[in-house]
Amino acid sequence: MNLRTRITLGRTGFEVSRIGIGSSYGVEAETVERAYDEYGINYLYWGSMRRDSFGEGIRRLARRNREDLFIVIQSYTRLGSLLRPSIERALRQLRLERADMLLLGMYNAPPSKGVMDAAWHLRDSGRVRFLAVSAHKRTTFQKYIKDGVFDVLMFRYNAAHRGAENDILPFVGIPNRPGTVAYTATRWGSLLDPRKVPKGERIPRASDCYRFVLSRPEVDICLAGPRNEEQMREALAALDLGPITVEELEWMRRVGDHIHR
Repeated sequence: MNLRTRITLGRTGFEVSRIGIGSSYGVEAETVERAYDEYGINYLYWGSMRRDSFGEGIRRLARRNREDLFIVIQSYTRLGSLLRPSIERALRQLRLERADMLLLGMYNAPPSKGVMDAAWHLRDSGRVRFLAVSAHKRTTFQKYIKDGVFDVLMFRYNAAHRGAENDILPFVGIPNRPGTVAYTATRWGSLLDPRKVPKGERIPRASDCYRFVLSRPEVDICLAGPRNEEQMREALAALDLGPITVEELEWMRRVGDHIHR
């Protein structure tokens, strides 16, 4: 498995990079551009915090490579009447005619009819191409998979929180399956903290955490939230290092179990 090779994002049919970049933590436009130019990183997530530095990176790339980008806009709104204004505002900020995907954020129970009607209208009018959902309640994803409403699922998965291995991943290996995006690979940095890693164990790097997540064939994309060029480089190193080995997998599980306890 070559992690630098793009993968088809489930039934969207779109070829995406194995690492995606989120907007919330402050990475600069130039770093976003370099990640695309050097590694082909094309999954760009305009997420919880819509920082303009990240938005500028999207705007620059879209001017020259729009059709090769997969741009995701997230909304947490629970009111259908507010969904379209939120997405339209984001599209204006990014100077785009459409987003490739609308992500409905943190739905531990299925969205209301009003929200879904608004989402479908955005899709049918061409303002978004695909629909996605995220949640913390893992068993909810089984309903989402069964219903087949969402093209992509986004869920938490890392060495310390491996519940997705039982509650989500076994259910996505189906024909016409949804795409999958995992986030919090570093468990908000705790997997990298020397104070939390058990004595005698090597301290993981962020690239180890991304490789751990991508070792699961059911996971299409591991989302990174870099703050700067250094953190972006560390995430990209996972693609160069390639799949995690059996020994490394056991080590990451030991570290993860200790931190989870």
